[in-house]
Amino acid sequence: MTIHEGGRLRGCIGVIEPAESLGESVVRCAVSAALEDPRFPRVREEELPSLEIEISLLSKPQRIRPEEIEIGRHGLLITRGPHRGLLLPQVAVEHNLSRERFLEETCRKAGLPLDAWKDSGARISSFTCEILTETQSHSR
Repeated sequence: MTIHEGGRLRGCIGVIEPAESLGESVVRCAVSAALEDPRFPRVREEELPSLEIEISLLSKPQRIRPEEIEIGRHGLLITRGPHRGLLLPQVAVEHNLSRERFLEETCRKAGLPLDAWKDSGARISSFTCEILTETQSHSR
């Protein structure tokens, strides 16, 4: 679940492996994105009319080699030990990231060194998204 305000990120929380129905996950993630994303203050009632909601439905992550990553099509999940970072496909497009930079930023999100994706202990997985917004939906 991603919340935007004026085209800028306002909150984003999600689940990779849901333990509940899609409807329950959407509600829980919406509340978490609005109130619990540690990067942002809690959404206030007066902000509600200006917020845009985006739901990204992820496919099952599959292992991928770095050279197979397609910017704009694949999202990334990098895991190493207890660390895990995920970036949606649209992040690479919105920030004009190269394949290597996309991998580095996913490592950063996981709290790992930027080059951790090169480590044999790191697992790189990709996924695609069905993106639903208030005005449209499309696949990535």
